[in-house]
Amino acid sequence: MIKIGLTGGIGSGKTTVARMFEELGVPVYYADDKAKELMNKSPELRKKIKKLLGEQAYEGKQLNTKYVAGIVFEDKTKLSALEKLVHPVVVADFLSWAEKKKAPFVIMENAILHKSKMDRLMDYIIWVTADKEKRLKRVMKRDNTDRKSVEKRILNQLNETKMLKNADFIIKNNNFVDDLKGKVEKIFNKVNFKLKKC
Repeated sequence: MIKIGLTGGIGSGKTTVARMFEELGVPVYYADDKAKELMNKSPELRKKIKKLLGEQAYEGKQLNTKYVAGIVFEDKTKLSALEKLVHPVVVADFLSWAEKKKAPFVIMENAILHKSKMDRLMDYIIWVTADKEKRLKRVMKRDNTDRKSVEKRILNQLNETKMLKNADFIIKNNNFVDDLKGKVEKIFNKVNFKLKKC
């Protein structure tokens, strides 16, 4: 089973790219969504998070996201400790999910693929990028927020130049949807060609 990591900076359009791969029949694992789901559904993980952040981390069985965000984004030590609890659970869930898929390859869409070290599980990496101005406008519109807040979030992310060097495929998402679809299809065909050669 070939595993492909799909990542990129905020506002680059990686989720749009992931949906396009799904349309081509590729199973996609959305790591961020799954992490949230597992934090709510796993009793063992809930217990560990409560121990780390306090009982207020949950309202019933639901993660109190506002409370948790208020702590971890002000305390990097707590954020790192939370990630150390969540990431291994996501990895185990992804590997179990991938094993059940009857497809030549699967994709994990993950904004923090490298930071979480999940890139090490992947056979190939796709990096989605876009001009800074495009990214800013997309996130401002999507999240109904101001430019300064988005710029701060972009600055907090990993160095894109360094990440681009580690990518097997790069998708520049500055143009229209049809252009993006063409780029996705090109990678889809390249991966299938590589698989046929194996």
